[in-house]
Amino acid sequence: MKSPTALRSSLHERLHHEARAYAGDADRPLAAYTGLMGAFAATVAGVSVAAGVSGRELPDPRPWDVALGALATHQLGRLLAKDPVTSPLRAPFTRFEGTTGPAELKEEVRGTGARKAIGELLSCPFCTGLWIATGITAGTLFAPRATRLATATLSALAAADFLQFARTALQRAAGEAR
Repeated sequence: MKSPTALRSSLHERLHHEARAYAGDADRPLAAYTGLMGAFAATVAGVSVAAGVSGRELPDPRPWDVALGALATHQLGRLLAKDPVTSPLRAPFTRFEGTTGPAELKEEVRGTGARKAIGELLSCPFCTGLWIATGITAGTLFAPRATRLATATLSALAAADFLQFARTALQRAAGEAR
């Protein structure tokens, strides 16, 4: 029978082999991704335990709540992952490359391991979405009025952004029609 040290070493070697086999020539920081998934799971478990200990009842979301939450998640995800003003949050993990649209930056993830994984998370609105939606859910449990106000504000901003784009498109279409 192998010693605990030998078992740990064998498992470590096997995991590294699988990571190399999966990634091929690409830099895929699977260990760092695993750490981020663990942090997310620990956060959800912590919120769940805190809700249970405090006797919080699970909310019964209505379609309107889901719609506001979706709009707020979308808007906050774009703000965190693409907005020029939030670039200092991403700067340790990304490199500025230009713009991709109105008020949105194009950034390349840099580094390896955890730095790369965090950069991918922070610069991807799809990736941040799960974390944001989970935060909104936790807020609904512990601070429902404040969370409702925040989601309504972010949803209003998302609608205003959409209207800005629609207005610009209509103005361009009217200019081309002349």
